[in-house]
Amino acid sequence: MARRGASWMAESVAPSLRAWWMRGRRVTLVPLAVTTSTKVDAALVREARAVAARWGVPFLPRRAKESVAPWLGTKAAALLVVGGDGVTLWDAEGSFGFHAGMAHLRRMRLRAGEPDAFVRVAELRAGDAVLDCTLGLAQDAMVASLAVGPSGRVVGLERSLALGAVAGEGLRRYALGEDSGPIEVVHADAREYLKTLPSRAFDVVFFDPMFAKPRKSQPAFDMLRRFAEHAPLTQETLEEARRVARRWVVVKGAKYTDDLRKLGLEDEPGSRFTDVIWGRVGPSAEP
Repeated sequence: MARRGASWMAESVAPSLRAWWMRGRRVTLVPLAVTTSTKVDAALVREARAVAARWGVPFLPRRAKESVAPWLGTKAAALLVVGGDGVTLWDAEGSFGFHAGMAHLRRMRLRAGEPDAFVRVAELRAGDAVLDCTLGLAQDAMVASLAVGPSGRVVGLERSLALGAVAGEGLRRYALGEDSGPIEVVHADAREYLKTLPSRAFDVVFFDPMFAKPRKSQPAFDMLRRFAEHAPLTQETLEEARRVARRWVVVKGAKYTDDLRKLGLEDEPGSRFTDVIWGRVGPSAEP
């Protein structure tokens, strides 16, 4: 699922070794590495090495019952820990792993014929190609994969290597089902990636910029924010997305902010019982 380009590599991957001054001495610290859980066996080591290879990061061998706490801040800024129950992202302040969460419930409702706000606003249909420019933990991408079906596809862009790896490995282990299209995870900056695409490459292009305020109902949100892209969606990027889209560019926003209006988007009608609002704009005129 992992894929890399060249234009953003220099910023997010090439400086893979960072020099940090700690306790009066200079140490070499990698931004991300992979290791195993405490229950180490040969199969788990092979799997962890494969994860490290997929994402182009170092593998750090771990002895049985060895703590990784001393590694955080000395060997790596963050760790992907591969265990029997999946992949977990750790840093010095906490951990979280991939979980289908609300996406699983939304997919169940969609299968039952109930409406979904994203599917409705984007007018998703079987066979569509969807570009999710802010993949995060792939919640909306998972819903889109069901809406477009096996004849469609979803490409998810994630600028954060750590989040992209968590989502990519989580999706490898989550059974989307034969009624869903594939989700390809690409570690890339959407602003640069869009420029490489031909016009009308996707039916729908989607953005979910990071909310300005933490959502208290989600315990892992603070850690998610530490790794996520915080740059606001710009008019320039929106126009590039309009060039790439065949039908709609859809933007998710937070209620009680003027984020969508700053981009010239009007709120689409939705439920008054949610803090999420939606905006959309059609493709730009043919060049």
